[in-house]
Amino acid sequence: MSVKNRPSIGFIGLGLMGSAMVNRLLDLEYPLTVLGNRSRERIEAALARGANEAKSAREIAQNNDIVMLCMGTSKQVESRIFGPDGVISGVKEGTIVIDFGTSEPESTKHIGDELKKVGAHYMDAPLGRTPGHALNGLLNIMAAGEIEDFHAVESVLNDLGENVYHLGALGAGHTLKLINNFYSMTVATAMSEAFVVADKAGIERAKLYDVMSNGPAYSPMMDFVKANAVDGDSTKLAFAIENACKDLTYFTAMTDSLKAPTFIAPATKQALAMATQNGFGGKDVPVMVDYFAATFANNP
Repeated sequence: MSVKNRPSIGFIGLGLMGSAMVNRLLDLEYPLTVLGNRSRERIEAALARGANEAKSAREIAQNNDIVMLCMGTSKQVESRIFGPDGVISGVKEGTIVIDFGTSEPESTKHIGDELKKVGAHYMDAPLGRTPGHALNGLLNIMAAGEIEDFHAVESVLNDLGENVYHLGALGAGHTLKLINNFYSMTVATAMSEAFVVADKAGIERAKLYDVMSNGPAYSPMMDFVKANAVDGDSTKLAFAIENACKDLTYFTAMTDSLKAPTFIAPATKQALAMATQNGFGGKDVPVMVDYFAATFANNP
């Protein structure tokens, strides 16, 4: 698609991931309007690169072909969709609205139903990988919604992601992302605890890693945790413990609604919740090693 023919995009939510995606879109010269909430610095950086700024989600919806949201919780998404200044109050017929965050599938389906009433279209397209991948258009994108809508925005999604999937009906993307995060956060939490048990047993963390990483237990998530536990670098996985706890909360709510009892997730959720309650919530998930170390130290 030529630069001249690219759709105009309104982007809501300039956190770590959202601002990285905005920079990618600006690199590719998409007409872009942004709306943020917390970080003025990221808004100013986008404006300096040629983006416009909207005063409300309503204004974003009125003036763009595609509306993108990248926010932390379902409640935050709903707050930008509904109300007199929300997307739904200004959205044009035929506009495609995409939620790139990790949201509750039932909330996603409800928003989709309400947007359909005003002639707009909704997709969920949660993301895998990191903000660093987003800067280079290398995200994993788990899209869901009407197949016609997917094809309408597929070229844009391909500019943002290396691996772009269409998973089915609206909500399927968020469902799969919650399953993915349940599994990956369980691995990260278990590996964090494994390092601290090794401490207690007198086994060097580096030796534990060497053995485990050369066996079937190896995964890239192990490397993220090892970076902090062995190398002292907690920044390799830029994902906060409190966000992981939120995702596990969404996952267990989803399994309850599916009447699918889960046995492992409650333990992972409890560990993440306890770390959050003890002041670790704003730190990245690999710092679970430090939380477990502090907890073990207090229980000699």
